[in-house]
Amino acid sequence: MAPRDELFDKTVSNMQEVMARKGLVVLVSDEAGLAEAREGTLACVRMPSVMPVLAPIVYAVPAQLLAYHTAVAKGTDVDQPRNLAKSVTVE
Repeated sequence: MAPRDELFDKTVSNMQEVMARKGLVVLVSDEAGLAEAREGTLACVRMPSVMPVLAPIVYAVPAQLLAYHTAVAKGTDVDQPRNLAKSVTVE
């Protein structure tokens, strides 16, 4: 997740370090971010350009979808995650 903001250069630096160690990177960024940093990535997901204050909300959607589809692919129950009772108290 690399929205084109004040932390973009640091995120790209971390991404390049992962790729230098033969790690696979899927870059999620807007058009400007993809144009600058897509080289060497496994895949890219283009996001709309939004105001920086809205970016966390917009970028949360692909993160949630990735988590959901990963859980389904692993065969875990997405409606009753393991250890949920340890983190949620019902009164």
